[in-house]
Amino acid sequence: MDKVAIDLLIEAEWVIPVQPSGVVLEHHAVAVDQGRIVAILPSTDARARYAAREIISRPGHALIPGLVNIHCHSAMVLMRGLADDLPLMSWLQEHIWPTEAKFVGAEMVADGTLIAAAELIRGGVTCVNEMYFFPEVAAATLKRVGLRAAVGLTVIEFPSAWASHADEYIDKGLALADELKHETMLRACWAPHAPYTVSDASFEKIRMYSDQLDLPVHVHVHETAFEVEDALRQHKERPFSRLKRLGLVNRNLIAVHMTQLTESEIAACAEAGVSIAHCPESNLKLASGFAPIEALRLAGANIALGTDGAASNNDLDLIGEMKTAAQLAKAVAKDAAALDAAAALHMATLGGARALGWDERIGSIEVGKDADLTTIALDEFDTLPVYHPISQVVYASNRRDVRDVWVRGERKLDGGRLTGFDTEQLAATARSWGARMRRKD
Repeated sequence: MDKVAIDLLIEAEWVIPVQPSGVVLEHHAVAVDQGRIVAILPSTDARARYAAREIISRPGHALIPGLVNIHCHSAMVLMRGLADDLPLMSWLQEHIWPTEAKFVGAEMVADGTLIAAAELIRGGVTCVNEMYFFPEVAAATLKRVGLRAAVGLTVIEFPSAWASHADEYIDKGLALADELKHETMLRACWAPHAPYTVSDASFEKIRMYSDQLDLPVHVHVHETAFEVEDALRQHKERPFSRLKRLGLVNRNLIAVHMTQLTESEIAACAEAGVSIAHCPESNLKLASGFAPIEALRLAGANIALGTDGAASNNDLDLIGEMKTAAQLAKAVAKDAAALDAAAALHMATLGGARALGWDERIGSIEVGKDADLTTIALDEFDTLPVYHPISQVVYASNRRDVRDVWVRGERKLDGGRLTGFDTEQLAATARSWGARMRRKD
């Protein structure tokens, strides 16, 4: 029988499809053609069945779905380490917002997003949910490098270099959403900053347009105890209750942080189909609080994993976030069995895809899905021996172990080397922005 011609065959010692949960396929291959997965089968059978134009063999490696970073402010890589060891509001009001007022513009967003895209890809990320100013610039940059993305349509009541008032933010967002509706690798996502910076009137418009266009709404909610206490003082209403009153608590809501939740709020998230964007390292660094992730998971809420921006993390390492998320969930739940390795990997892949409405296309290794794939080396002394590959990926590997990344079958990382990026130029750009921001005063 003649072999079937395909574009790519990827062989790995362990294929971890994520769906079904906890499954590990040893010595299997994934066949890819025209950017999609066409078969998953034992490597010996794959060689007999397919004539691949390219064969990548990775013994000692795990092949996983590409990671999905559900919450990121990409351009803020240029503020990495600018203001550390501060509580959230001091960090924002005294350092980040003043710096943004001086420097945010199309040039900064283009340069920062390009650097972030390289960092994300090198860490195994194939899809990012982006929230920042000048989203049309971020979209163009992400499209050029071929990173899949949901691009946030930022809304805030404050004037910025991008828009002068809330209605202008919304109008510009609508125009960009219209531009992106025919893109295959990009989609729009409403991104109101937070309940304490967005008015009821703006939220009502966002809800209306979210319903009409079926777009997610990506918003910081219940990030700190102070946020909740301040809302109660000013408005006699918790922020989540306010969003519920305004009709935003539904399957389109991606609620970021959520460190302050009551049992009824946890139940409401699960019942309404809300997705939780969990950013454990940023929450820890800013002492924002502890999201009750295991309680949310047991209630049935969809949970996804994000890094937040590099100004508060200070990296875009989603593999590191998996380990932190799993360990933190165990401590918060006081249960060593809470959020096991398979659940943590699900959060970083299929959970993120589901939050964005892309779970039919990405997030797991299944026939018919796009070939967004990542290999992780588990063959060095510091990741051996391998008893349980999923646990080893989550608890023992790190982003430097990522060897290959494909987005829709297109190679973005080749044996640990970025393709299509001038890394020396990226470093020079970062240094240049650092020098400019040091002189801000």
